[in-house]
Amino acid sequence: MMATTITSSFSALKANLEITGLQTQTVSTRHQSVRAAITKDFTILEDFLTGSYKRNTMIAPLSEADIDVFVVLDASCWASDGQAKLLDSVKATLKKSFTQTMSISRNGQAVTIGFSDFQVDVVPGFCRKGGGYLIPDTIGKRWIGTDPKRHTEISSAANASHSGDLVPLIKMIKQWNKTISYPFRSFHLEVLAWDIFTNVSISDYPSGVRYYFDKGKERIAKKNPDPAGYNDDVGSYIAGGSIASAVSNFETAYGRAIKAEQYAKEGKISTAFDEWRKVFGTTKFPAYG
Repeated sequence: MMATTITSSFSALKANLEITGLQTQTVSTRHQSVRAAITKDFTILEDFLTGSYKRNTMIAPLSEADIDVFVVLDASCWASDGQAKLLDSVKATLKKSFTQTMSISRNGQAVTIGFSDFQVDVVPGFCRKGGGYLIPDTIGKRWIGTDPKRHTEISSAANASHSGDLVPLIKMIKQWNKTISYPFRSFHLEVLAWDIFTNVSISDYPSGVRYYFDKGKERIAKKNPDPAGYNDDVGSYIAGGSIASAVSNFETAYGRAIKAEQYAKEGKISTAFDEWRKVFGTTKFPAYG
C-alpha cells in the first residue's frame, strides 16, 4: 500500500477505512434474532438499528465493528435504581438464545454479543416523558436521556451539508483514536465533528483533519452536550486528570498535522507522509513511494 501525493494518500486512507464483507441481510437477521430472544422475557415497544452502523461511520476491520440494536421496553421493566439489574436481566435472556456465541458481556450501557464476524451491542431503554429515550448508565448509576434517531438525522444532514465529505473525515478521526488506544468514545468524537464543522467548509481532508484537532483541543476540555437536546454531557466520562491527557492527545495530533502540511508545502512529501502515518498509523495510511 503506497502513494505518491498527499491527495492520493488520503484517498487510500478513506478506502482502507471502508467496511467490507458486511452483508445487510446478516445485520437484519441478527437484529431480528435479538428481538426474538428478548421478547421471550420482556415486552418490546419498539426496536431499531442505531449507532455508527446507522450513521455510516463504522471503520474497518469488520471483526472489530459493533452493530447497535436499540430495544425500547415496556415501562413495567423500569426501576429508578435498576440500571445494572436491567442489563443483567437482558444478558441472562440473551444467553438462553445465543448459546453458540463467543461471549455475552455487560458493559456500561449495553450488553455485547460477540459473534465470530462482528459484535452486536444491545442497548435497552424506555420511552422518555417529553420525547426521546432513557438508557441505563451502570457506571454513573443513572438514566441518560437521549435520542439515537435524532443523532442519525443530525449526522445525515451534517454530511449532506458537506457534500458527503464529513463522514469519511469522521472515520479518519476514529482511526486516529484507534491508533492512540481508544481514549475517546466514538460518539463523542462524532458530536465534536458536528459542532466543529457547523458553517465551516471542508476544502480537503488534510486541512479538515488539522482543523478538527485545532478546534477539538479546546472543546474536548469543555462540556459537550448531547445534540439531541437532553443536556447530557457526552464527554462526562473524561474527568479529573484525564482532561489534561485528552487535551494533550489533541495537541499532539494537531502539531503533527501542522508539520505534515508544512512539509507538503515545502515539497517534502515523504516527510509529510511520515507525520500523517504517526497520526493514523501505518496499517491504514499508505507509505510514500
